[in-house]
This record gives sequence, structure tokens and C-alpha cells, in this order.
Amino acid sequence: MTDRSAYPEDDPRHHTAHLREMLQGLVTHAREDIGKVSEPKAQALFETTAEVCTGLTKAFDDYDKKAPAWR
Repeated sequence: MTDRSAYPEDDPRHHTAHLREMLQGLVTHAREDIGKVSEPKAQALFETTAEVCTGLTKAFDDYDKKAPAWR
């Protein structure tokens, strides 16, 4: 994971790193909450949330690496 302080605030990587940190926190929180509730629909919602945020994290990684999708 990239440390956002490694980049000036006007560099997009500063912000993508921050958003990745926030998304990872949400993934962790959502997955922890799955074990705290017994309702299957809520569990599915939390797992879906974690998966969507994981996909967004990958999109930020791809952007930073200038993957073909972002050229």
C-alpha cells in the first residue's frame, strides 16, 4: 500500500492512497460485522459491500500503476 504522505497533495496518488486506506477499513469493518449478525440478508449485504470496495481498491491500484484500462 502506498503512503499518501509520499506525494504532494496536488498529486492524484496522494488521494488514491487515502481513498484506498478508507476502502480497506470499510472492507475490514464489513467483514467483521458479518459475524456479529445472524440475519442472512444482512450478512450478504455486508459481504457484497466488502467485495465492491475490494473491486474499487483494485481500480485505484490499476490507476496508480497506469494499467491498460487507464491509458
